Amino acid sequence: DRPFVAFEKYVDAILDLLLIGETPGIKNRLVDRLGRNEILFFGPDEGTAGYMDWASQHARKRGASFWKAFTTGKSQALGGIPHDTYGMTTRSVHQYVLGVIRKLGLDEAACTKLQTGGPDGDLGSNEIKISHDRTIAIIDGSGVLYDPQGIDRAELTRLATERQMIQHFDAAKLGAAGFRVLVEDFQVTLPDGTLVRDGLSFRNTFHLNRLTAADFFVPCGGRPESIDINNVGQLFEEDGSTRFKYVVEGANLFFTQDARLRLEKAGVHLFKDASANKGGVTSSSLEVLAALSLNDEEFGRVMCKQADGSLPAFYQEYVADVQAAIEANAAREFECLWSESSRTGKPKSVLSDELSVAIVDLRKSLEDTNLWDNVPLRRLIMSEALPARLLREIGLDNILAR
Repeated sequence: DRPFVAFEKYVDAILDLLLIGETPGIKNRLVDRLGRNEILFFGPDEGTAGYMDWASQHARKRGASFWKAFTTGKSQALGGIPHDTYGMTTRSVHQYVLGVIRKLGLDEAACTKLQTGGPDGDLGSNEIKISHDRTIAIIDGSGVLYDPQGIDRAELTRLATERQMIQHFDAAKLGAAGFRVLVEDFQVTLPDGTLVRDGLSFRNTFHLNRLTAADFFVPCGGRPESIDINNVGQLFEEDGSTRFKYVVEGANLFFTQDARLRLEKAGVHLFKDASANKGGVTSSSLEVLAALSLNDEEFGRVMCKQADGSLPAFYQEYVADVQAAIEANAAREFECLWSESSRTGKPKSVLSDELSVAIVDLRKSLEDTNLWDNVPLRRLIMSEALPARLLREIGLDNILAR
């Protein structure tokens, strides 16, 4: 019931381990069994996005040299790149939607979609803004919004811009078969005559309702394991066909692995959260890179919002570099998963795990070689891998030295 206090204590405990020297409030010096400096970085997650500024400033107060990079997703006043402002996670998720559309020759405007997670959230709002489909249903914390003809896009965009739940949707803009049922509603009769006794229960299970049949299902929120092996059968029609043709997971852990495999076996093209929503992690990584590469004076001048409220040109161009990197990485991973699944017949959700292991193994293999000592190769790789705007600002030599 006191999340910020818990967060403060957690951050202090981590800093105790990272900072060499006496720890405030502890009599004895901590024993260092590693023998070298360590740096850790915190990224925002549900409920902690507003705490990132405090943690960065607290690390600075305690003398951490890495304070600028200690947390990511900070406010722009502190040189952060807020994920939700720039739709960082959504940018990677939507690349998988676009990949399916491209591979199968679909028309996005004609595709129907179910979305969990509403216009008030990071993923939900940016998915509404970035997509051009015909969304038939949205489920969020306030209830269920449904229109088989497609929910009014202009009104959805208004809610997404204002970060408001679907309870604020103008119901006059629903079609004849459309409805909105809020969690506090009781005894509601739907246009087809169905009686909804309890709006909360209706909301909690609507993703399994027969009305939600759509081309795409893009979960952008919801409880973990909402679809598991025990209820995944409710996503199948009587003839054995599936209610969704394509699933791109934005929210973490909405499906269990057993449920994913069951859907893929039935022919659903499903892309797992671990692959689809890497955009936020990519943004955080490149925010850390800028913070470690720039000294304090440079960082304040080119990464932080200025006193007049303006954002430096460098910042805006760097954010564009980050967005381009997210989209390129997501498109490449989509191609990898699609081609490997086509070649081997393996489920894409299994291939996502195999690819993650392969990336980790590759990193370890590279660390065990002397490739870093090959200076021309090192400079070539780093000059291609590092964001172009950062290279132009301070140069490869400064980045490598720092």
